[in-house]
Amino acid sequence: MHIHDLIGIGFGPSNIALAIALEELRQAGQPVDALFIEKQPGFAWHRDMLLGGTHMQISFLKDLVTLRNPRSRFTFVNYLHEKNRLQDFINLKTFFPSRHEFNDYLAWAASHFDDRCVYGEDVIEVLPERRGSEVSLLRVRSRDAEGHVQERLARNLVVGVGGAPNIPECFRPLEGDPRVFHSSRYLRDMAGHPQAGRVAVVGAGQSAAEIFMNLHELPQAPRVDLVMRARSIRPSDDSPFVNEIFNADFVDQVYSRTSDERAALLDEFWRTNYAAPDLALIERIFDVLYQQKVRNEQRHRFLRRHEVRSARAAGDGVHLTLLDLNRDRECTVRYDAVVLATGYRRDLHRHLLEPLAPYLGSFDVDRDYRVRTRPGFRPAIFLQGACEATHGLSDTLLSITAVRTAEIGTALLSAAHLAATPRAEAAGAMRPAAV
Repeated sequence: MHIHDLIGIGFGPSNIALAIALEELRQAGQPVDALFIEKQPGFAWHRDMLLGGTHMQISFLKDLVTLRNPRSRFTFVNYLHEKNRLQDFINLKTFFPSRHEFNDYLAWAASHFDDRCVYGEDVIEVLPERRGSEVSLLRVRSRDAEGHVQERLARNLVVGVGGAPNIPECFRPLEGDPRVFHSSRYLRDMAGHPQAGRVAVVGAGQSAAEIFMNLHELPQAPRVDLVMRARSIRPSDDSPFVNEIFNADFVDQVYSRTSDERAALLDEFWRTNYAAPDLALIERIFDVLYQQKVRNEQRHRFLRRHEVRSARAAGDGVHLTLLDLNRDRECTVRYDAVVLATGYRRDLHRHLLEPLAPYLGSFDVDRDYRVRTRPGFRPAIFLQGACEATHGLSDTLLSITAVRTAEIGTALLSAAHLAATPRAEAAGAMRPAAV
């Protein structure tokens, strides 16, 4: 069976950026045999949140490669050049492309690696492969849409699977009910409710704000309740000095602190990334609610300082019991659909790597995003987008993606178990084993 130097799980922005970095290393004479496995049937980036009129919250210069190698052919600027839109984009006079355009840029970049990515396979487990007294390889098992299981061997692993929808406890009994869905499935699942008359959006961040405006603009004009515990919708702070926390060199400052100091930093700057929509979007929502007052309408409601205490599914809809924290008073409201804009968990890697847990301890990572392993375990395992607690708020964002891939690539080349290790390959056995 062929042994890959590296298998990457997931092929979103982080691992696309890594594929680019490895390709540029190959061109410089340092080849790494890498294969990526993606569970989606083709490239897609938050496809169910590609709403009309939405824009990136981050400069196009923080693309997949520019901060690492601005001369790369994979920059956003070169993408525009190849698409014959560079001059038109310049005339927009913006640093923030539409989300549709940035998705197209990512798809364009991903298309260059179709020969190094297997789509439509869901990695189900990663097993230790022992050679004598040590674990020298990893056996990666994945399942395709037809249920066929494939097995591949790798010397090293990088996990870039993104986040899993965070479902509040009171909604978990309703998982599977098509009338209650996470924002990550918004366009797909909302399409199943074309006649929804009343919709609740639970959350206080960018996704909640964008979904509120999208629902407001739908031709069927649903009534929308925007439900949040906060007293107000607070804007993200993107002022220059605060934005320095997203600089690549700030990672060193975070990583070098004690765990208590890191926690304090995360708490201090939490609202730069969470529960903080763009100011322009907040102003649009305020205007919508103000114009209702002018017209003496009661279509939408902003239920601030409201907490969802319970959720019950019934034949006529989903009934939410809401506690008004200001008045300490409960009420129950019926909705045709409930959208949970409640963020993401970043623990998928722990479940995926559970068979390796005896070797990985508490999943501590070093500065180069490599999981610290116990003696006798040779493969290097890197995490992308799961190290916020140690590397800072930029870890889940595009801000440091390009630079992080250079750090992972350098660490990978210095790993003891790479291409220089003798390979136990069957001649011509380039295909994975079917189980």
